[in-house]
Amino acid sequence: MHPLDEVTYYSQLAQTRALALVLFTSPTCGTCRVVERNLPASAPPAAQLFKVDVQVAAALARAFEVFHLPTLFLYLDGHYHARLNCEVTPAKLRAAIDQALQRPAEEEP
Repeated sequence: MHPLDEVTYYSQLAQTRALALVLFTSPTCGTCRVVERNLPASAPPAAQLFKVDVQVAAALARAFEVFHLPTLFLYLDGHYHARLNCEVTPAKLRAAIDQALQRPAEEEP
């Protein structure tokens, strides 16, 4: 997973011409470590994976209204699409992505 912070977040995602998943996480969060470990195997094969350590990028977490960890955001071709609320298992994550992509893209929080 590629790390992002306040400096790299927008430019890196704007350059991503594919499905992208951004995990807001913390190294002190046990559930976050499990999700981070499971995400590569659960994500669609072509998806780009990014993570934001909220302890390093606290302002970014506040800007995206991340109050619960872990939090997962979906981007498509560099544009924010949705916040995903699902278990990070192959079937549930892919179903949540498919559902989100059937709806219009949302504005970033």
